[in-house]
Amino acid sequence: MADIKTFYLPDLGEGLPDATVVEWHVKEGDTIKLDAPLVSMETAKAVVDVPSPYSGTVKKLHGAVGDIIETGASLADFEIDPNARQRAEAESTGHHHGPKKSVGSQAPDDASKVIASDDGGEIDSDGPAPAKREDEGTVVGAMVSGNAVHTEQVSSAGGVKAVPAVRALAKKMKIDLTRVQPTGAGGVITMNDVKNAAANGSAAVGSAPARPAAAQHLAPTLPEPGPAPTRTPVSLAGKAVRTSPPGKEAMGQPEQLKGVRRNMARVMADAHAQVVPTSIVDDADLHAWIGKQDITARLIRAVVVACKAVPALNAWFNGKDLTRTLHPHVDIGIAVDTDDGLFVPALRNADVLDGAGIRAAIKRLRSSVEDRSIAASELSGYTISLSNFGMFAGRYATPVVVPPTVAIVGAGKLSHDVVAVMGGIEVHRRMPLSLTFDHRAATGGEAARFLKAMIDDLGLPN
Repeated sequence: MADIKTFYLPDLGEGLPDATVVEWHVKEGDTIKLDAPLVSMETAKAVVDVPSPYSGTVKKLHGAVGDIIETGASLADFEIDPNARQRAEAESTGHHHGPKKSVGSQAPDDASKVIASDDGGEIDSDGPAPAKREDEGTVVGAMVSGNAVHTEQVSSAGGVKAVPAVRALAKKMKIDLTRVQPTGAGGVITMNDVKNAAANGSAAVGSAPARPAAAQHLAPTLPEPGPAPTRTPVSLAGKAVRTSPPGKEAMGQPEQLKGVRRNMARVMADAHAQVVPTSIVDDADLHAWIGKQDITARLIRAVVVACKAVPALNAWFNGKDLTRTLHPHVDIGIAVDTDDGLFVPALRNADVLDGAGIRAAIKRLRSSVEDRSIAASELSGYTISLSNFGMFAGRYATPVVVPPTVAIVGAGKLSHDVVAVMGGIEVHRRMPLSLTFDHRAATGGEAARFLKAMIDDLGLPN
């Protein structure tokens, strides 16, 4: 009698209760060896390759591309090959059913911390109107994350060798991987290979295949995406809202939330249940700014100054035990806007970076997010958040505080306002600021002093 084994979706290391099928690397009836790529699964932050736990024949695949599989649910059935090597029952598969993590879990102990952020902008104090805010794409906020680091393994399917992140990028850019010339070691297709193919148009989906049909990958694929929107909608907590172009989904029909949007729903509900939020708003007068100023760098500097002046806002709060942790360092939660949604890593040690260091970190982070090389451990552990929503619209807001952090700063749209000065009136450039904080962990006076410290720093000439 055949020995049939069922493989259940393991905890992929992020503490999330489910994951979405991106791509099966086999089909029912195929033979597979132990540790060979079985399926690519997407969580809220990463595309993870799940290896086969057995050697044998694939009898059943539980779920099609796009389906959501709950952690612990059946993923695939195998008929075991008694003559092939199998993993011992107690041997680790590299995944686990570990405890769930929460936002703001302890930062990694690694001495080498990735420090990065999104592109920022400059304004020229000498111009008659606000310069275009080039910090578009930087929306800062909170996102649930675990500390597990996922190593993406190269999988070979249909003669194509690539990690899941490269496959995901190819789908997004409508690139046929079978037509891409690999430059990586051992014939592996790299991120740059996909980007170069997109730039020169040599591997567009739908063009004549460069390889025999027999070599084509036979696994189901995701529907080809339409043109990417010019800007990803954003919640005031800095969470991504993944959308489809018009015509790509059934309007008026229930749609199953997946990936980042699914995670956002959980995080927002959890935050609403746990936090006692209170907001305070005011405007920073930028009239004294001299020359060109990097808006994002100035905002980050002002947050750091305020954290040092009022540590109660640069803290974590445990509502269950009624304990708080004040942090001597400042790690700011910063989200990078991409076509796939927002990723919110921590800008580590922001309190020791100068303007140039912040700008370099911003570019570095954006690059690591775009090619999906950002480690999951970098998406947690920040001590305060910043939502730079003013690049889109809006003056004031009540951004969402996600525990265990205590506060989130919102920066609104720059404007020219008429202000009273001694002997008359003047028109000054001003930046609206909103501060939402957990009133269980900080007093109104502390919040007001924090906001004043930010306003005072932003009011300096440079």
